[in-house]
Amino acid sequence: MENFKHLPEPFRIRVIEPVKRTTREYREEAILKSGMNPFLLDSKDVFIDLLTDSGTGAVTQDMQAAMLRGDEAYSGSRSYYALANAVKEIFGYEYTIPTHQGRGAEQIYIPVLIAKREREKGLDRRKMVVFSNYFFDTTQGHSQINGATVRNVYIKEAFDTSVKYPFKGNFDLEKLEQGIQEVGANNVPYIVCTITCNSAGGQPVSIANLKAMYEIARKYDIPVIMDSARFAENAYFIQQREAAYQDWTIEQITYESYRYADCLAMSAKKDAMVPMGGILAFKDQSMEEVYHECRTLCVAQEGFPTYGGLEGGAMERLAIGLRDGMRQEWLAYRIAQIEYLVAGLERIGVACQQPGGHAAFVDAGKLLPHIPPEQFPAQALSCELYKVAGIRAVEIGSFLLGRDPKTGQQLPCPAELLRLTIPRATYTQTHMDFIIEAFQKVKENAANIKGLTFTYEPKVLRHFTARLKEVES
Repeated sequence: MENFKHLPEPFRIRVIEPVKRTTREYREEAILKSGMNPFLLDSKDVFIDLLTDSGTGAVTQDMQAAMLRGDEAYSGSRSYYALANAVKEIFGYEYTIPTHQGRGAEQIYIPVLIAKREREKGLDRRKMVVFSNYFFDTTQGHSQINGATVRNVYIKEAFDTSVKYPFKGNFDLEKLEQGIQEVGANNVPYIVCTITCNSAGGQPVSIANLKAMYEIARKYDIPVIMDSARFAENAYFIQQREAAYQDWTIEQITYESYRYADCLAMSAKKDAMVPMGGILAFKDQSMEEVYHECRTLCVAQEGFPTYGGLEGGAMERLAIGLRDGMRQEWLAYRIAQIEYLVAGLERIGVACQQPGGHAAFVDAGKLLPHIPPEQFPAQALSCELYKVAGIRAVEIGSFLLGRDPKTGQQLPCPAELLRLTIPRATYTQTHMDFIIEAFQKVKENAANIKGLTFTYEPKVLRHFTARLKEVES
């Protein structure tokens, strides 16, 4: 089948979820009631839901069947060992703690690592700085809640949507080392590597960059955390773009990638395909003390360490999902679907970040140049898209980035992006064509779209619950 122009979805659809069609008038009222925040819309009022790929996709037959094998023992469940063994085989990590989702892992390891550095070095956590190729929202939020400052050290190509570059998610290694030296290595409790880098547009990180970053971290005795929500997509990009690994399997590349970290924190609702679940895992005995502290905190925050907020059936399903999510033909189809959508949008003059994993990222700053960053052009674009076509998307820009917790000033955002996140095995090529047509209609009215201002603004992670209104002309 290699010579066909377009291959259809590599799956059969056997369960149907009906969705409701609505009128323009209905949608305008709904988005106003939500405070111009698509997060606050009722899902019944959404025709195509591109808010997130987190737990919103389909599961495989084997995953669903695995649920029936669940051992619901409070302690020592055989389902826990099925999951722990899968983590060891896939990533090479010895110690596993299940969590209810990715932020469940973050609320455990982040306070433990910051407190450990504070205790051992006699330092003030308010002087601590944590580095990343780019933090996503909850990782940044948990770090700030625990007193640290975040700093992103990304390459210059990362957010330039006019530039093509194979690994836009890479660390700027020079900035990373300079930053560590500037603040003092003792004041850096951890480094987070996000694969793929969501905020940069689902962009991958190369193994060469991972290896060099890890060498810097080890030089200064700083633990590295792999933010692993989209580990399989990152491995696929490495296979396709990094010459040394073109003959490697996804499984081999994944295992190699995780040599260059000490801990992984995963929202398993993405590449592991489960509706709910997460993992916190540690590589070897060098992290055993941290593992034990995290297990203790897990009891208070999530549940007993061998279920960590998940039922036995969910752990069985996750153990299968980790493997199913690495299937070669599945990843090839998924990335091709994103490429198809991006190509269609750019064909009608809508600038996008180069195709990455899991989503198309529209450059709202270019589409709406009359709206300044402090009036959130990508958020305004998301509201207009919903009004036009009932499509719910999510802002990845100044609105999400938020304010400096110490000064209250809006943090500078390198790009104003609108993320069209594609749930796994949920929408077809016809849906992609409809999205492209919807943007054609949005583009025709772009000059009339108004910026937004707050009517309610939470101090942390504001984009989830904030309410806004259109700026008066």
